[in-house]
Amino acid sequence: MSFDQENCYLCKEYLRDPVSIPCGHVFCSICLKTYWDHAESTGSYLCPECRVTYNKRPTPRRSGGSRYSTTQRNSEPAPPAPPSPDYNYAGPQDVGCDICVGKKHKAIKTCLMCLASYCEKHLKPHFESATFKRHKLVDEIGHLDRQICPQHQKGLELFCRTDQMCICVLCTVKEHKGHDMVSAEQERSEEQQRLGATQAEIQEKIHDRLKQMEELKHAVDALKNSAQRALQECEKMFSDMMRSIERMQQEMAKLISSNKRAALNNAEGHMERLSNEIDDLKRRDNEITQLSRTEDHIHFIQSYHMLIAQTEAEELPSVTVNPYFTFGPVTKAVSEMKQHMNEFSNDELVKVATTVNKMTFCQLDEPKKRKSIKGEEAVVFKEAAMYKSVPVQEPQYREEFMRYHRSARTRRDHRVSHQL
Repeated sequence: MSFDQENCYLCKEYLRDPVSIPCGHVFCSICLKTYWDHAESTGSYLCPECRVTYNKRPTPRRSGGSRYSTTQRNSEPAPPAPPSPDYNYAGPQDVGCDICVGKKHKAIKTCLMCLASYCEKHLKPHFESATFKRHKLVDEIGHLDRQICPQHQKGLELFCRTDQMCICVLCTVKEHKGHDMVSAEQERSEEQQRLGATQAEIQEKIHDRLKQMEELKHAVDALKNSAQRALQECEKMFSDMMRSIERMQQEMAKLISSNKRAALNNAEGHMERLSNEIDDLKRRDNEITQLSRTEDHIHFIQSYHMLIAQTEAEELPSVTVNPYFTFGPVTKAVSEMKQHMNEFSNDELVKVATTVNKMTFCQLDEPKKRKSIKGEEAVVFKEAAMYKSVPVQEPQYREEFMRYHRSARTRRDHRVSHQL
């Protein structure tokens, strides 16, 4: 609250028993209570000054910032109680009485003959005096200057069909002489009929649009469910394919391992045999060395013939090793399988993307030309832009898809390296 504030916004008198509300504005306690009591029926409470809306009636807080604070009230006589606020006064959004002097009351009727709006008090002569018997009263309307001819300052009573404008009686003498003119009431009657036809057409359009909206909502729900089912089914099928690839990987690993074990077992067998043969040959070599040193000629001759015969009769098999043996062909076969799978999956993905992007979910049909309600001219009704599924620019050929795939993989690797 401002300590310079002395007057209540509602009663325009000195603040008496001031209270403040959450927005900070201060009023007399009785003024604010009376103001909000009138708003009980609406269920919405506005600050009288800044028009802030509260859904729940705030609890005012006592304030001591006015000139009639507690200290001053003890030393000065209390001012008289302010009058209860009169909520019949015209606000910014209301039509004020043209007869009220000073602060104007709300107008309840407007006289089209007097071209003035009246509050309840100043409207009484129109009901009590025979002078105003022929005057036409309508609900209060603002901007009465639109009811007056700007050239002659007379009430607009006629309608010129030639110039399609409202005119006064004096306009018929010169400006609109010889034109096709009717009374405003007659023109209103004819326009009212056309307005009824227009309203019926609008209501039919509303019904049609509501029906289309309902159909579109159902289609959207069906689209969501279809997309969800497609995602789940595709996820399951891709999971099956990944398990199939993992199974192939396991089978390939078993094949390589089994061949490795077989080759190693074969090599170990040959190595064991070669080791035994080497030991046997070393033993014979040792026997020959000892035999060559013996001095017993008979023993030498007998042993010599036996060793020579045994050596000549025995032929040792040779072991041939392939120095170029590798599992490269296996890797090459898997690489070719990978290439075939990539090409096949890329081609199939392009086909799927092309098929999906050609499907149109919904669109607005371009309206046809038709005549206006009056039948005087043709009017083209232009609708908004068509609701169409905008095709995603998917690659159409394998080379484009491979470039797209490499670009996506590069971005993914970049993100991974950045996170690391």
